[in-house]
Amino acid sequence: MYQDKTLVCKECGSEFVFSAGEQEFYAERGFQNEPQRCKACRDKRKNAAKGATAREFFTAVCAACGGEAKVPFEPKSDRPVYCSECFAKIKASEG
Repeated sequence: MYQDKTLVCKECGSEFVFSAGEQEFYAERGFQNEPQRCKACRDKRKNAAKGATAREFFTAVCAACGGEAKVPFEPKSDRPVYCSECFAKIKASEG
């Protein structure tokens, strides 16, 4: 039913094959558009996006045990911060 197609990458201009199997996969998922980038350019964009979402962690003192707590937000002095273990204990006791 499907046949391999040769497409041109809009990013690097190289030709790449949109295989019959990939076309079937796209159709099963309901995707309307053909890919516009070759695998190398898709992977490069995907990896660049992952790097942009890397979180910055802050160090604080755990309000329960006094140990070091690394958290993905900047701690404020008016709210307690807990290390992973103490936070898990508090959540378990609430449930």
